[in-house]
Amino acid sequence: MPAMSETEIQQRLAELGNWSREHGTITRRFEFASFVEAFGFMASVALLAEKADHHPDWCNSYRRVTISLTSHDLGGLSERDFALATAIDRLLEPAPQGQG
Repeated sequence: MPAMSETEIQQRLAELGNWSREHGTITRRFEFASFVEAFGFMASVALLAEKADHHPDWCNSYRRVTISLTSHDLGGLSERDFALATAIDRLLEPAPQGQG
């Protein structure tokens, strides 16, 4: 998978909305109600990352989590970064309401 062009990066970044470009990465900061909630989120992200064989750089401080994605092996951003960012965002979507 090749590194993305600047045009491709800008287009995909606009689609994500909540991620920003920082020092060759795409980055998003998350804030949760508690440390336990933040840690649970990180555990869920870890499972996604392992399945995708694409691991984030991240930082946790109490109830805040910062995730940065880049394709180190390509020296830039690739579709893998945006696919994982999209999957991470989906973790935060509300669960569908069941029909009773």
